[in-house]
Amino acid sequence: MTVKKFRDYFNNTLIKLYPISEIDTFLFLLLEEYLNFKRTDLVLKSNFKISTEVLSLLTSSTELLEKEIPIQYILKKTEFYGLPFILNEHVLIPRPETEELVSFVLDKVLKIETLQPVEREIKILDIGTGSGCIPISLKKSLPLAEISAIEISDKALSVAKKNTLLNQVDINLIQQDILKTSELNDIYDIIISNPPYVRELEKKEIKNNVLKNEPHRALFVKDNNPLIFYDKIAELAKNHLTKNGLLFFEINQYLGKETVELIRMKGFNTIELKKDIFGHDRIIIASMI
Repeated sequence: MTVKKFRDYFNNTLIKLYPISEIDTFLFLLLEEYLNFKRTDLVLKSNFKISTEVLSLLTSSTELLEKEIPIQYILKKTEFYGLPFILNEHVLIPRPETEELVSFVLDKVLKIETLQPVEREIKILDIGTGSGCIPISLKKSLPLAEISAIEISDKALSVAKKNTLLNQVDINLIQQDILKTSELNDIYDIIISNPPYVRELEKKEIKNNVLKNEPHRALFVKDNNPLIFYDKIAELAKNHLTKNGLLFFEINQYLGKETVELIRMKGFNTIELKKDIFGHDRIIIASMI
């Protein structure tokens, strides 16, 4: 089968489930993975004959996409903040909004270093690290920083460990249930978290490829206590941040005001609520000064 004929089969199989732009992206990622194609090769090599072995892999991947398995889980990898990450069903697929969170952290750190250089290694803690995408991305940009990451799931921590090796960074990985934690291990300049924040009532808004495949424990919270993680982490942070320390959260877009008020009640005086690239309330930056 040629690339052109496979593309026809691929489009016809998936067109009822996905927009054509997304199908085109899926096709490119698969051809890049299995044939080392570039985007231009989809046109320039449309008559390229696919081997039986590769065709089997492509067909299998198409069938998985038809079952609404995310392409990142099919390929077992993704890119985040320009870096490669291993993925499986035990960790969330990193989102563009979380890349924005990393950018906000780096922007603040670099401004602090410019205005008032820190005469020691800056200490950073990521809570609920999953694949490790946040601390690893920060470590690549801040090689002198001492970075730790907490995660409750041993299977997720295993993925994070593989990603530290893949990206050749040293992160202190800690298996810990933050909701059962009374004290953190150190005092930090920055504490970051992208905790579970999607309410059960919002499941109807979630696409099947997410709802059926990504780990629910990392996504959902009970409707009657949706800010449980923010409450706990802010409580810990107020006693474990340095004097000028910063707390960063990725938040539920529908609960921006409520989250800001909760953090203010914890004693944080300066709170910034930032919108994401889609115009939704998504990131909070807070300090005690």
